Amino acid sequence: MGKEKLVAVAGKGGTGKTTFTALMLRYLVENFKDKDILAVDADPNANLNEAMGVEVKETISMALDDIKDFRKVPQGMTKDMFMEMRVNQALVETEQIDLLVMGNPHGPGCYCYPNDLLKKFLEKLRVNYDVVAVDNEAGLEHLSRRIIDDLDVLIITSDATARGVRSAGRVYEIVRTLGIKVNKVYLLISRAGEDTARVLAGEIEKTGLELLGAIPQDDLVVEFDLQGRPLFQLPADAPAMQAVSGIMRRLDI
Repeated sequence: MGKEKLVAVAGKGGTGKTTFTALMLRYLVENFKDKDILAVDADPNANLNEAMGVEVKETISMALDDIKDFRKVPQGMTKDMFMEMRVNQALVETEQIDLLVMGNPHGPGCYCYPNDLLKKFLEKLRVNYDVVAVDNEAGLEHLSRRIIDDLDVLIITSDATARGVRSAGRVYEIVRTLGIKVNKVYLLISRAGEDTARVLAGEIEKTGLELLGAIPQDDLVVEFDLQGRPLFQLPADAPAMQAVSGIMRRLDI
């Protein structure tokens, strides 16, 4: 298998990041049935699994916390073996797509060594897939610590406001400051109106980001979120799904 495509989505809360990631995965599943796809929820406020309709019982953060307590590592098992076992246990395999939830480590102390182990095993895991899609946080924690590295595409989300676009620009500045390896970075605007791109053109230009596209306000998405229904069940003709399909056709994935 050739090198996998690694796509990450980042943005502050409320900018449609997880909605876009879920609909992007839906598009990939429906249009590339021969591809093996891994979704990684790297946002501490993890809810990508709910948007996908997948139950998650274990996260990587649980392993990171446990590996720091020698009493929780089985006797005769090295920490490398323990981490590999826990990564495999946390991987949720479905017929269409696999999901790994990073979670949010909450124990005290340094996670440098556990993170180094995690990076090693994620690198081993990634090569089994054609596409890896990462729902990241705005702070880019996992990217900045190089746990997830060497991106093909980074999509930064914003809501349809000048303040949101400026925030996306600051995320882009973090990417450049940290020297994160990424081939292409785009801006995506959610809950957009017909004139949003034109009205925000000046703000978008200031960020230095290329506008990938805009997803319109979709009452069905609001309804699904209100009812707790997975966005994977959104009708194909829903405005948001139609917009994401058009956006994905622009990307070489």
